[in-house]
Amino acid sequence: MSKSGTVSMANLAVFASGNGSNFQVIAEAVQKTGHSVEFLLCNNSSAFTLERAKKLGIRTYLVSYKNRDREEVEKEIFSLCKKHDISVIALAGFMKLLTSYFLTRFQGEILNIHPSLLPKYAGVDAIQRSFESNDPEVGISIIKIDAGVDTGPVLFQKAISRPESMTIEETEAAIHALEHEYFPKIVIQELDKIQK
Repeated sequence: MSKSGTVSMANLAVFASGNGSNFQVIAEAVQKTGHSVEFLLCNNSSAFTLERAKKLGIRTYLVSYKNRDREEVEKEIFSLCKKHDISVIALAGFMKLLTSYFLTRFQGEILNIHPSLLPKYAGVDAIQRSFESNDPEVGISIIKIDAGVDTGPVLFQKAISRPESMTIEETEAAIHALEHEYFPKIVIQELDKIQK
């Protein structure tokens, strides 16, 4: 609540590197709330997520890691977050790890979605490894990130049972459906907490 008594909504940035389906569902959901999707940050000039942002009228920043020191890149990213008064960052398929340089400076929340029931199958190829296991369930985890790989506090998990007949394609589709349903909801919950 501001001094004038009006609610000031929170600002979101989404970081993505690829197709951007999670970015799109998050952006569309947040745009209905009054919170602001300030920008999409992408490190891949050929990523389809850039087209999605353009269609939604969301500004984009293309930040290259090529032949650059990681700290130099993260200084640039931090500067953008500060400029736009970002309260929450959603990592939606962002294929770079943020280091302690950025994590110790950014004072907001950084959320990430992972396509497994953490702590199982942290890191890469999580869907494939979940599928190849004998686990009766597959699912998603939404976490606050820390300096580790998928080791931050879990905010939310959703599991679904996996019949023996389920194919890898069906597993991927089911997990993506969970991501698209729940990641926007958790992002908005965090934005609601940060209203000023």
